Amino acid sequence: MTASSTSAPRTGEGAAVDLAGVNKWFGDLHVLKDIDLSVERGEVVVVIGPSGSGKSTLCRAINRLETIDGGSITLAGEPLPEEGKALARMRSDVGMVFQSFNLFAHKTVLENVTLGPIKVRGAKRAEAEEKARRLLDRVGVGHQAEKYPAQLSGGQQQRVAIARALAMDPQLMLFDEPTSALDPEMIKEVLDVMVDLARGGMTMIVVTHEMGFARTAADRVVFMSDGAIVEENTPDEFFTNPRSERARDFLAKILKH
Repeated sequence: MTASSTSAPRTGEGAAVDLAGVNKWFGDLHVLKDIDLSVERGEVVVVIGPSGSGKSTLCRAINRLETIDGGSITLAGEPLPEEGKALARMRSDVGMVFQSFNLFAHKTVLENVTLGPIKVRGAKRAEAEEKARRLLDRVGVGHQAEKYPAQLSGGQQQRVAIARALAMDPQLMLFDEPTSALDPEMIKEVLDVMVDLARGGMTMIVVTHEMGFARTAADRVVFMSDGAIVEENTPDEFFTNPRSERARDFLAKILKH
């Protein structure tokens, strides 16, 4: 995937997501510090950095699972709604995949994937099921449609979670450490699905420790530390020539292993 140059200033015009001067505190802890970030439609942005750097909070703020204490967030040019039906509508356009799979244990795989389209989008059951089966096939778990989540491996459950998010036809996909709860042999099967999505033109913000994914699928790597964006660049530039000492230290530690 060709990474575009990111040296030009980003205006946020026509952006899928635009964050301007975003701040967030948890008590006395300043977890997001004046975050400016614009993600264009079809762009894949991978957010990396040490634990506690604010990456997951950033991801959750975009979906308003965390409120912000300053600044603004717009999605497709529209301000993030405060609450109510407008917020629910916005959330239905933003798919989110978490560390934990958050599937409904008492519903089959197929029911998990069709629930949103039927309840939120008003889709007819037959149409929702046909689409769900297509998406489950796409992520490689179509043969598991009638099973319950507990009957699946962690990697399979996470792929179902991705299919469930895609069933809502999202404008944007947020991934918050989607492979961190998985056994090593299951990580690749989930990352392969994510690479396929990236290559298909899905707008994605991915918080991950998987540097191989960042190199392969990202248009841009954003490096966070201590609640701030320290630097951002194309994967090639970031991994071969990090500009900040903090990024160099981080890469030296993780790339040794």
